[in-house]
Amino acid sequence: MNIDINSEKSMMEFGQTIGRLLNGGEVIELIGDVGAGKTTFVKGLALGLDIYENVQSPSFTISRKYFGRDDIELSHYDFYRLNDAGIMRNEIEESIADKSSVTVIEWGDIIDGVLPQDKIIINIEATGEQTRKITIQANGEISFEFLEKINDFIN
Repeated sequence: MNIDINSEKSMMEFGQTIGRLLNGGEVIELIGDVGAGKTTFVKGLALGLDIYENVQSPSFTISRKYFGRDDIELSHYDFYRLNDAGIMRNEIEESIADKSSVTVIEWGDIIDGVLPQDKIIINIEATGEQTRKITIQANGEISFEFLEKINDFIN
């Protein structure tokens, strides 16, 4: 599935749409260069989960947790500055196993052996100063069902 985004506001709205569709148990891997809009997407996703805290990039803290509607926990990880999962491996595995948690991971290639096969992959590619091309892929039963929800909602 491909989606074109034409502004930061549109990226937030897209993230919010995705957030409204989440039930917990989903794993989302975000792929994109620095400045592509990954954190902006997560800010919107948090709004869709009824999280109104100031969502910040976890680039320096590696992880941040937020609590939203229906007791869903948003666990946001950023492995940009690391070479492997290290001591974060157990925390990530617990987050992924928790069916009330939505786990969002940036720079997931660094921890590829930890991530489940069943995940939603969102690739954000800058096509201009404000424009982005989003490609969404699903691998596995949970993520395929989720991709169908997104497709139904958008179309």
